[in-house]
Amino acid sequence: MTEYVTITPDAESYLAELLEKQNVDGMAVRIFITQPGTKYAETCLAYCRPEEVSANDELQVMEKLKVYVEAMSIPYLEESKIDFAKDRMGGQLTIKAPNAKMPKVNEDSPVQDRINYLLYTEVNPGLAAHGGEVSLVDFDEESGIAVLKFGGGCQGCSAVDMTLKDGVEASLVAKIPEVTGVRDETDHSQTENAYFK
Repeated sequence: MTEYVTITPDAESYLAELLEKQNVDGMAVRIFITQPGTKYAETCLAYCRPEEVSANDELQVMEKLKVYVEAMSIPYLEESKIDFAKDRMGGQLTIKAPNAKMPKVNEDSPVQDRINYLLYTEVNPGLAAHGGEVSLVDFDEESGIAVLKFGGGCQGCSAVDMTLKDGVEASLVAKIPEVTGVRDETDHSQTENAYFK
């Protein structure tokens, strides 16, 4: 059996009880991620009637229930875990999907995925302190130039050139061999939310 999502025995029992209460033959659980690979990604768990199963879903058969996993979400569900912690109020179901917003990458992953992963995990947490963020717009494979766009407190910030060259470009060039440089595509005339004016 292929396991796409780790579901603890307590979570499996809890989910099986919920399904039983639905009184629908063949009722299962479906797991998917909305807007996978973006900062807006959400991991979702839903009831799944037999007629709602998608042809692209992968089946994870468990002892007490069937779990359908949306195929497109599988790379983003790597290392995910569903658990149920009992407490005085009954308990709480938790879903952890550390790769939902950005799938795990390695040196064989596409360049854009590796750039996005580095921006998301290393660059943006630092920029967030100033209310800023940077995202990849495009990557020119011939020149090795990553085209970036700054937002939030970085847009219109007077220190953005220093951040771009000394921070973002230095990180990308050092860690991703295909990247030779970066170009900023942001309209910095908008200074309304800029961290430094």
